[in-house]
Amino acid sequence: MSKLSKHDLEALAYHEKPSPGKIQVVPTKKYATQRDLALAYSPGVAAPCLAIEKTPSDAYKYTAKGNLVAVITNGTAVLGLGNIGAEASKPVMEGKGLLFKIFADIDVFDIEVNTENVEEFIQTVKNIAPTFGGINLEDIKAPEAFEIEKRLKEELDIPVMHDDQHGTAIISAAALLNALEIAEKNIQDVQIVVSGAGAAAISCTRLYQSFGAKRENIVMLDSKGVIRNDRENLTSQKAEFATHRKIDTLEEAMKDADVFIGLSTSDIVNPKMLLSMANNPIVFAMANPDPEIKYNLAVKTRDDIIMATGRSDTPNQVNNVLGFPFIFRGALDVRATSINEEMKKAAVIALADLAKEPVPEQVNIAYGETRLTFGKDYIIPKPFDPRLIAAIPPAVAKAAIESGVALAPITDWEHYEDTLLERMGSDNKIVRLLFNRAKLNPKRVVFAEADQLNVLKAAQIVLEEGVATPILLGRRDEIERLMEELEFDEEVLIIDPKADESTLQKNKYAEIYWKQQQRKGVTLLAAQKLMRERNYFAAMMVNQGDADALISGYSSNYGSVLKPMLNLIGLAPGSTRIATTNVMITQRGPMFLSDTAININPSADDLIKIAQMTSGVVKMFGIEPVMAMISYSNFGSSKDKTATKVREAVSYLHRRHPDLLVDGELQTDFALNSEMLKANFPFSKLANKKVNTLIFPNLESANITYKLLKELNKAESIGPIMMGLRKPVHILQLGASVDEIVNMTAVAVVDAQQKGKAVN
Repeated sequence: MSKLSKHDLEALAYHEKPSPGKIQVVPTKKYATQRDLALAYSPGVAAPCLAIEKTPSDAYKYTAKGNLVAVITNGTAVLGLGNIGAEASKPVMEGKGLLFKIFADIDVFDIEVNTENVEEFIQTVKNIAPTFGGINLEDIKAPEAFEIEKRLKEELDIPVMHDDQHGTAIISAAALLNALEIAEKNIQDVQIVVSGAGAAAISCTRLYQSFGAKRENIVMLDSKGVIRNDRENLTSQKAEFATHRKIDTLEEAMKDADVFIGLSTSDIVNPKMLLSMANNPIVFAMANPDPEIKYNLAVKTRDDIIMATGRSDTPNQVNNVLGFPFIFRGALDVRATSINEEMKKAAVIALADLAKEPVPEQVNIAYGETRLTFGKDYIIPKPFDPRLIAAIPPAVAKAAIESGVALAPITDWEHYEDTLLERMGSDNKIVRLLFNRAKLNPKRVVFAEADQLNVLKAAQIVLEEGVATPILLGRRDEIERLMEELEFDEEVLIIDPKADESTLQKNKYAEIYWKQQQRKGVTLLAAQKLMRERNYFAAMMVNQGDADALISGYSSNYGSVLKPMLNLIGLAPGSTRIATTNVMITQRGPMFLSDTAININPSADDLIKIAQMTSGVVKMFGIEPVMAMISYSNFGSSKDKTATKVREAVSYLHRRHPDLLVDGELQTDFALNSEMLKANFPFSKLANKKVNTLIFPNLESANITYKLLKELNKAESIGPIMMGLRKPVHILQLGASVDEIVNMTAVAVVDAQQKGKAVN
């Protein structure tokens, strides 16, 4: 055995430790007691068994069948490894199961069938099919793969798909449609060369034809050269694409071709072949692990090329993970009896359309990109784009319903999209609502630290998304340098408060501030010096109506930014206190936590104000507040003053604001577990309610809790959202991420909309 490389050793260690393999079975029901076990197995299990015997479709009701897919192979065509046998293929099948789970929350059993006999394989799959809601065939060599899939689709009543065929076809078809759009070419007219005649190549070509590619414009090659109609002993699949053209080699086929599809072997395309292609050629070199021509060589040879590969280290990766998890998700969710052509084409169109939408910043970060935009280097979405789960399954499910293969049609599509997002452990509905509201009436937001890269990226995103019109404060030369780096070429207002060009505006603001503060010891000279500081200048912009909202705090500690805001902005009418709340996007939905940044040890009166202000913010997000006031005790179980103040605040709110759904004092577990709360304290206003807002007794507990949630559970945070100020001013946490800044900008815009309504 040859010496293993470092990469091989790392791979072996990954698969071996801490426990062998990559997947496991995890119980979904309680199993702690004998009673639990009696329900799980004998005698309790008899009831669902008899129900299913009577009504077989009840298997979807009482078992995991509806969310369970079999990944099945015989190991005859594994990745780039070839026919390595059933047992050796198991790591790949486990990997496929992992991808199903993490991308679409689909459970998988991997099954390796030790036979190369087509009939034996088909019969084995048919015999175990009742266990599953769908069958994903994998790594089966051609031409047997065609027969196996065809027969199983005909003889089973659950979705069956050979991903090696259709996965690559669906992803590459989406990429091809977009590449043709960029190249300004029509699929009906282009000359296409397909290198490879296996299962994937055949399926790809058939799918391209369904979108309009003409058979007479297609040349396919196998290991013997061009597949011509005068060649003998062609399989039926190869004969389907045999050409009448009297050419034999890839070099001949490439001349004046518009599109090259590579599903064959590495390094068979050379620069001369590329140069012979038509203008704006499209080259998908998808051989794995090494493409038909290396990416760098291809783009160096022609600067008009649109290039894709199967590799993750180059742009435009044609990766099956963009397809199969989401296609099966949509098929399972409507209990489709098959995955038909309509469903596959719907997935293609959904993928192609998604690539044209603005890319979330978290995707840019995940792939180390400054800015991904639709174009030659971005023709298909990235595999870790979180929008895939909400884009492709609904398209597939709708196609299944419209084509008549869905046994459980969906009617509430908004609810379905929400359930898809919840499957991924993140409820982004609140973020979508926030952004939609901001876009209805965008506001001018001044970014006081725009010479920081993350702040400037956030400003660029909110401008492109139509959320806000940014005003950029900071060193002009640095802002312009960063804008060039980010390809941020839109016209925006840039102000350097320390530059001579801003002297008139500075002096104007200083004069106004001095007149307000001259009897409080502030001189005109002192006011002029203060206006050189960006946070004072920005606050005056908002005060004077030159901006609608303000974002700051990225590079400064919270207190130093808060001081000028309190000094210049002041409290809102009727407010006696400021506070902050954070929105945590958790698996149970959005949770509002107050006060996370301002009040160290609030009194009972302070807690009343914090609860009232938080209620207003929750409503601003379109959510009805269900509020628990948190302590270490439950309803008077402690007489200590730290618990008593919470109880006093709740008592006041019950008397004076009976419409406010709030209760306490409560321990956190009782607040979040409605069943436990009802069982122990049925009198509570929160019994049978899902609490979405927690008011903490002090800053320490609130700040610790929100940061624990953020780091341990990777919960997305929006905040701290400032409450109680006269103008829409929001202070970021030190070093906030681009996404956090973008979200806070949307909050600032909606806050400005709300405060504008109050004034009017």
